Amino acid sequence: MPEEGVILKPNSSFMTRNEIIEIAGNFVKLGVKKIRLTGGEPLVRHDAKEIMEGLAKLPVSLAVSTNGLLADRFIETFKKCGVRSVNVSLDTLKSERFSGITRRNYFDTTLANIGLLLKENFHLKLNAVLMKGVNDDEIGDFVEFTRDKNLHYRFIEFMPFNGNRWDWSRGVSFKEIMEQLEQRYAGRIQKLEDKKHDTAKAYKIKGYQGTFAIISSVTNPFCDSCNRLRLTADGKMKNCLFSGNETDLLGTLRQGKDITPLILESILNKKAVRAGMDDFTDFADPKHNQQNRSMITIGG
Repeated sequence: MPEEGVILKPNSSFMTRNEIIEIAGNFVKLGVKKIRLTGGEPLVRHDAKEIMEGLAKLPVSLAVSTNGLLADRFIETFKKCGVRSVNVSLDTLKSERFSGITRRNYFDTTLANIGLLLKENFHLKLNAVLMKGVNDDEIGDFVEFTRDKNLHYRFIEFMPFNGNRWDWSRGVSFKEIMEQLEQRYAGRIQKLEDKKHDTAKAYKIKGYQGTFAIISSVTNPFCDSCNRLRLTADGKMKNCLFSGNETDLLGTLRQGKDITPLILESILNKKAVRAGMDDFTDFADPKHNQQNRSMITIGG
């Protein structure tokens, strides 16, 4: 969440539970096999449980991305709805730093809920956006966290969105991450096979129970194999995380019209690389990379 917050909208502009399930059903008819609930924080919705129960009736794999704070309240719902994959944002393993990054003092609760998810045998991924002078000194600690835990730490390059004051001088590249880890774990880093359409390059340290991976959207974009689509809380479809263009599915649905042609048109208009920002110069230009929402209003 940007420090200054985001512009608030009336509840009527957001999808209702039934609209979410109906729109999701249209995507499933077109071949979508996996749906991930994300945010913001999806578990703060008062009807989050009912949304998951509705989506669970569709022939899809259901997953959740969360800050972990409320996870303990939803364990049984996850199980009932077939949610086995949970992503938790954890940008630091230091309590004081956690409070500074999140502006909330819930470090112990978050760690406890991570432990609970592990105990309940969920496929658990922890996500950390790496930034110089913020948490880049913890890369080795993040990997050590995987030593005796069946979890998967993912390092995400700092990406530009409206309100996050993006400057690549603060970013940590794939190359820099690997150089730091190679110094610490010389000869022990093992490359794992990446699945088709994976956005992360996966590794592990020999003998460690868990794994780590790097999502290099900035320095090594993977657009040619990306099959992700996003639906915002106010019913707009984005065919690329970096695209400022959106397709209004909710407005069309409320008019009683078929949204399928709009979905297909959006997919067919997807740019080859990062919403048309083909090279790094374009990507780093605020005139281009700031023509988008803040990440919290897109959904990670």
